[in-house]
Amino acid sequence: MSRSRRKTPIRGITTAETEAEDKAIWHRRHRRIEDARLKTAGPDFVAHHRNQHSSTWVMDKDGKQYFGSRYPELLRK
Repeated sequence: MSRSRRKTPIRGITTAETEAEDKAIWHRRHRRIEDARLKTAGPDFVAHHRNQHSSTWVMDKDGKQYFGSRYPELLRK
């Protein structure tokens, strides 16, 4: 795949390849807290917003960056 290139020149800012583990931890925490609240709440239960229990800035990848054609080595698969 020597000629394989990304179609969209956007990559994550850090060297982390994936956020799968961070997202799994976040979802477990969110489900655990909401389940406990649901068991103790009455009929007027309203779930918290999904971003209340975690922040994307705490995860390994802090966002994405547009590279364009300045760094062709970063666009290789």
